[in-house]
Amino acid sequence: MAHEDRRLQVLRAIVQDYVSTNDPVGSKALAARHDLGVSPATIRNDMAVLEEEGYITQPHTSAGRVPTDKGYRFFVDRLSQVKPLSVAERRAIERFLDGALDLDDVLSRTVRLLAQLTRNVAVIQYPTLSRSAVRHLEVVQLAANRLLVVLITDTGRVEQRVVEIPPVTDAPAGVDPVAELRTLLNAAFVGAKLAEAGVKVADLLDTAPAHLRGLVAAVSATLVETLAEPGEDRLLVGGTANLTRGGALDFPGTLRPLLEALEEQVVVLRLMGEVDPGHVLVRIGEENAHEGFTGASLVSVGYGSAGSADLALGGLGVVGPTRMDYPGTMAAVRAVARYVGQLLAES
Repeated sequence: MAHEDRRLQVLRAIVQDYVSTNDPVGSKALAARHDLGVSPATIRNDMAVLEEEGYITQPHTSAGRVPTDKGYRFFVDRLSQVKPLSVAERRAIERFLDGALDLDDVLSRTVRLLAQLTRNVAVIQYPTLSRSAVRHLEVVQLAANRLLVVLITDTGRVEQRVVEIPPVTDAPAGVDPVAELRTLLNAAFVGAKLAEAGVKVADLLDTAPAHLRGLVAAVSATLVETLAEPGEDRLLVGGTANLTRGGALDFPGTLRPLLEALEEQVVVLRLMGEVDPGHVLVRIGEENAHEGFTGASLVSVGYGSAGSADLALGGLGVVGPTRMDYPGTMAAVRAVARYVGQLLAES
């Protein structure tokens, strides 16, 4: 076996032992617990090289070693494959998510499930409005001069706006202008991607029947705001209590910066901005480019509908200490994302 292959085995064993025990790992323990086929003295030499190259380090007074961010990255990059979840684990995911009533319930159940499966903090982004399509536009008259406009997307997201309207005085006899407006809006927008739907508003103003022009003009600003300029993305977070389970070794210093970063949702949304449904993204320690995450890892992936496997509707993931079960966490994140995508596609 080449020296490099054996050292990778030693590094893999150190990562696995440290993740499972939270104790720095020594050469004797490695020799006893793993069939590495070499003596403790050879393992000590390999560990010295790994330490010199920055893959492991020695905590304060311990005789053992722990992986560095570089060591975890090397380990993650050389995972031959993400281990599949067991049939029982997959059925548990299905049972837990199948009872969801609506989008909010799906996402709420997802963060609870991921936090339980991985024993870390779970985060999920609401489906990005600009990547959704219009399923239905509902218009409800609240008063003589007010309408409620409700946008329902194909991902189950609902946006509501109240619009002040002028009186309609020139409608043909026996015609309900609000019902006409509802039909007109749905004919124009249903099935359109929100990112493309905003440009249709101007066309609608030109083509609407004369007696509906005032109503269309009144709702046009709201339509542009809702369709073309969707509100700030939202994030659900669950399982923050899991951050304290590993003791001081997991997060030297204080948890405050990480908790503040999780609360400041834009930080997490920015970190999750590169996700896609086909690739689990792992950011380790200082790779996260935010001081609150320097002692943490983020494992994330996009979730999408079955009809758009190459396009993420949003991202979900897990935040935890760099001392993380990466293979298990990556498998859980990927499996849950796939199922959430299927669930939203069927809703």
